[in-house]
This record gives sequence, C-alpha cells and structure tokens, in this order.
Amino acid sequence: MLDHVSITVSDIAAAERFYDAVMKALGVVKVGRRDDWLGYGERARPSYPDRVYISIRKGAKPEEAFGRHWCFKAQSRTQVDLFWDAGVESGGSDDGAPGLRDYHTHYYAAFLRDPDGNRIEAVCHHPV
Repeated sequence: MLDHVSITVSDIAAAERFYDAVMKALGVVKVGRRDDWLGYGERARPSYPDRVYISIRKGAKPEEAFGRHWCFKAQSRTQVDLFWDAGVESGGSDDGAPGLRDYHTHYYAAFLRDPDGNRIEAVCHHPV
C-alpha cells in the first residue's frame, strides 16, 4: 500500500546510528546519506514498482503522538528479536519487547522509540 514514508528527527547522527542498526537487522539496505537526510530501502521505478523506501530528514523534534508509528515487516521472529536488540543497543528505547500480540495467532512484534521518540515496530506474521 505504501510507496514511501518520510519522518523527521532532530539529530541525524543519533538517528543514523539507530536506523543503520535496526535496518541492518531487518535486511534493509541504506541507499544514501547527507547531513540532513538518510534513506533506506529502494525507491520505486517503472521497472520496479513494488519497492518501498523510508526517508529520514533533519527537522524539529516530532511531537508526541502515541497512535503514530511505522511498522516494518520482518521475515522471521529472529529478525524481530534482532531489530529490538539492535535498537536498544544503538540509542533507542524499549516500547514493547519482542513477543506475540493479540492481533492474530502468529503476530510476533517488537516496539521501539528512536532517539527522538518516534515509535517504530517490526512484525513477523509467519508461524514458527
């Protein structure tokens, strides 16, 4: 459904440490970096219309909004665990340790806050 998402962070260096770690855990490639921007995933093109991309841009610290978050697909429960571990070790904070959730039988997810407080999630929908 989504083609790309852009979010803001106030500290690109802190965000880079965090997002490099969690994206690596999920197998998502870093596609670029500037002093005011980070990019992960791959932009859609006419020959690759199903690609997905996230842009992280320097801006004001985002306002708290509990219901706002971004969820990334994980291919395995191990990837969800690695995502959470990498995020906590690289400047993020725990917002829900890895585990099964009530959304459906196999919904295995973890939640983090990035260094600016943005809420992110990784989920695996596959059974063990």
